[in-house]
Amino acid sequence: MNQRIETVIIGAGLTGLAAAYQLESAGYFDYRIFEQECTPGGLCRSVLQDGFIFDYTGHLLHATAPAAQQLINQTLGFKNCVSQERQSFIYSNEQVTRYPFQMNLHALPISVIADCIEGFVKRRAPNNRTISNKSSFYSWVQTNFGSGFGKHFFFPYQEKIFCYPVRRLSATWTGRFVPATSLHHIIQGAINPYDNKNVGYNARFYYPAQGGIQRLIEGIVTQLINPISYQIKITAINLNNQTIQLSDGSVIQYKKLISTMPLKALCAMICDRSDTVFNHAHRQLLASSVLNINVGVSRRDWTDKHWIYVPEPIYHFYRIGFPHNLTPAMAPHEHSSLALECAYRDTIPADTVAKAIAQAKHLLHIADHEIATVNILDLPCAYVTYNRRRDEVVPVLLARLKENGIYSIGRYGSWKYASMQEAIIEGIDTAQELLTITQQSSVGWRQRPLHNRIET
Repeated sequence: MNQRIETVIIGAGLTGLAAAYQLESAGYFDYRIFEQECTPGGLCRSVLQDGFIFDYTGHLLHATAPAAQQLINQTLGFKNCVSQERQSFIYSNEQVTRYPFQMNLHALPISVIADCIEGFVKRRAPNNRTISNKSSFYSWVQTNFGSGFGKHFFFPYQEKIFCYPVRRLSATWTGRFVPATSLHHIIQGAINPYDNKNVGYNARFYYPAQGGIQRLIEGIVTQLINPISYQIKITAINLNNQTIQLSDGSVIQYKKLISTMPLKALCAMICDRSDTVFNHAHRQLLASSVLNINVGVSRRDWTDKHWIYVPEPIYHFYRIGFPHNLTPAMAPHEHSSLALECAYRDTIPADTVAKAIAQAKHLLHIADHEIATVNILDLPCAYVTYNRRRDEVVPVLLARLKENGIYSIGRYGSWKYASMQEAIIEGIDTAQELLTITQQSSVGWRQRPLHNRIET
């Protein structure tokens, strides 16, 4: 006999947990979360190894929206976080320059500086205005920044992340993620390093003082009353009778389904009705994967940087992070840590780990005996490929899923490039939408016991 649950949440990552938290805060408990891993968090997790804490790549909190600030403060507490001013850089042409590249040409070869300035001046900007980000990424860069900036940073860097030709990428993901510039700022940054303290969405961020980004997840889970069902996979979703089949053989009947699993995986497991085509749509959705190579180093105070972007294709990693500079608790006393992020598509290239570590040791002057530990984390779905088909298909898929009572949300559920704050907000907003729909019914509603609220 089928179990009946009003609302099912697939995935105990940040978005799914935010949705659950919002539901319970309103006194709604007729829901259940299923998580395929043995721990919550999804990719917003941390691992402990040999005294080092490593995240599943960098997860920083840019909390500017009131709803996100409230959730973070109630579950983690800003008093339990460090507030940091971003220290990010770019390594190219054997030089380290400040981020963003388009405002910090200082110290680069004269030929590169001239290339970038000339390309910017000669770019074909219609009426000196930026063009729509609905164009190709290649055209968008050419029009907004010029050929020089494209050649020396934007094109090689984005191809490393997406593992996809820039001429076939769309620019719809750019938005606030790529700061604009001006001729004045370019020239100023070519003469002296530019003051970048307020440039970009991530100029300042919060991070848990202890425990890695996992501490935020633990804070949310601690506040929930309903338990999370771990190590259970969704194997099929039947639209005809609104049921999900689980890996333990049980069947759940639902009214509303919140899915935070990758949209590609969700579509692949749907048993279509005659008027739906979800099961075939996943073939049009592409993404690159990331191999996160974490390295513990038995040396401290050799860099104050948070991360370095590495656009040149000769290097296996597109970014080097320094987790120990987020908070000292990320590494043992007198130790530090690296996070080498290497993107790939389909299969991991041979010798990636060994070559990436060798290159990092050479660039950062790390000796063999200083390598204290190595931890490898594989993120099989990391960066959604923004191409024309994605931009056409995803909005239609999300709308039609919603018509069928399925809310596919979050960075991968919505199949987009998004921050942690956006993940939180999307979980909260979706829960609130469901609460509005359900509020007229008494099903699943009761007053939340106030004494269970834990002050953080």
